[in-house]
Amino acid sequence: MPYHLHFGEADPMRIRFAISPLWETHSAVRVLARPAKQGYHLPWMRRIADAARGLDLGPLHLLMPHRGHSPDSLYPPPLGPAASFDEEIAAVRATDPALALVDFERALAETPGAAESAEGRRMLADPAGAVERLADLLRAAWEALIEPDWPRLRALLEADVAYHSRRLAEGGLERLLGELHPAFDWAAETATLRVAYPGEHVRPLDGQGLVLVPSVFTWPDVVSGFDPPWQPTVAYPARGIGGLWSEPGGRTPEALARLLGPVRADVLCALDEPMGTTALAHLLGRAPSSVSSHLSVLRDAGLLSSRRYGHQVLYERTPLGIAVSQPDAK
Repeated sequence: MPYHLHFGEADPMRIRFAISPLWETHSAVRVLARPAKQGYHLPWMRRIADAARGLDLGPLHLLMPHRGHSPDSLYPPPLGPAASFDEEIAAVRATDPALALVDFERALAETPGAAESAEGRRMLADPAGAVERLADLLRAAWEALIEPDWPRLRALLEADVAYHSRRLAEGGLERLLGELHPAFDWAAETATLRVAYPGEHVRPLDGQGLVLVPSVFTWPDVVSGFDPPWQPTVAYPARGIGGLWSEPGGRTPEALARLLGPVRADVLCALDEPMGTTALAHLLGRAPSSVSSHLSVLRDAGLLSSRRYGHQVLYERTPLGIAVSQPDAK
C-alpha cells in the first residue's frame, strides 16, 4: 500500500523545499550498507573507504531496517530551507528521551533479533544516553564522509531546488508532483499525493504543508512516513546525480575545450541544471570571480541564458549551448 498524504485547502500554499546535511549524512551511512544503492557513488566510496573503516557505524545500521521505520527523532525534517549540520544535530540532541525510546522500539522491532542484541538492549535501557552516542556518531560520519564534499553536494541540491521551484511556478502543484519521481501519483480529485512504497501510511497535512527534500544518497528510493509531531516530509532523489562525481573537465569534449578554452568549456558543460555562480564555482573548484567572468562571456555569445531566482542569478544552457556542449545528443 502506498503512503497517502491528504492536502487541505491551505496546504498547497505551504509547500517548501529544504536541504539537509543531516539527511545526507544519514542516507550516506545507509548507502554503505546497501550494495544496491551504491551504483552512482562508487568514486565517492573509493575515496572515503579508509575514513569509513575508522567509524563504528553498527549502532546506526541497527536502526536502519531494510523496510520499515527508522527513528524520525534522529533524522527529523529540516529546520529550514538551508539549516547547517550544527543546527540540525543540536535539535537531535534535544530529543525527549521518551520520544526517542518509542522510535528505538519501533525501529529495532523491524529487524529480527535487533532489540535483543547488546547494542539494542543498551539503547532501550538508556534512550537519553543513546541519543547522545548516536548524535556523536552522526557528527563523526558527517565530518568523515560528507563535509569534505558538501560544497559539491550542496551545489547539486540547490540546482534541483531551483529547477523544481520554477516548475511549480510555471505549472502548479500537479505538474511539480507529477515530475518529481515515478513513485509519486497526484490525485487532483481527492487532493492526495500517493507515494508508492512498501507499507501503509495515511497522513492528513492539516495545514502544515509539505517539506520536499532533494537528496543525493536517497536514490533510487523516495522516503516519507514522518509521524506527528514532525512536519510531513518527503525526500526524493535529486536530479543530476549521474554526473555528480565526475571530475571537472571529465565530460568536456576535447574539441570544445580547444575552441572555447578548457575552463570556459568546463563551465558550459557543467550546467546540466540551472545553477548560480557560487554553486558552480564549488562544483568546478574555481574562484567565483573566474567563473562569473566565463559565465558572462558564454551568455553574451548566446550559449547561456540567465534569470533571477530569489537573491541569486541562475544560468542555464540555451538550445545552442546544449547543441555545442552535447554534440552527440539526438
